[in-house]
Amino acid sequence: MGISTVRGTFTKVSGDVNYSPSDLGGSSVDILIDAKSVDARVEMRDNDVRSDHFLDVSKYPTITFKSKRLAAAGAGKLKFTGNLTIHGVTKEVVLDVDGPTAPVKDPKGNSHMGASANTKINHSDFGMTGMSAIVGDEVTILIDVELVQRLGPPPGQPPAPGTR
Repeated sequence: MGISTVRGTFTKVSGDVNYSPSDLGGSSVDILIDAKSVDARVEMRDNDVRSDHFLDVSKYPTITFKSKRLAAAGAGKLKFTGNLTIHGVTKEVVLDVDGPTAPVKDPKGNSHMGASANTKINHSDFGMTGMSAIVGDEVTILIDVELVQRLGPPPGQPPAPGTR
């Protein structure tokens, strides 16, 4: 209603990030979001966002981002360009990235880095036009991630033959 900013989160997100500072062209991001997992801390609002007014999660259960290219954008900054699909509509967006941070090793030897990204979209560009007189069109997307490079196979998978 133009009164205040509403913040929400998606609680079920998965994906793969392949990042090489020495080969930005070989880096990639592939993210999958369960659209039903939206949580803005008000059940009635969450149900409305899940409805056919906005995300229409019964018809479009996932939101995806698939990168196309990564470029340096200054000290400690990157730009990831890729395809964002929401509500069955795919648009190219640019994620402005702060980071990643310098790697830190955990006690098991796995390397961890953090990064934050943001972009702005108009939800009407993705076919979500419900309640346009009440809800502002611009949506800011904020992403905070922890990247983990494991020494061994992912949890639950056996080691490759000849390794431990």
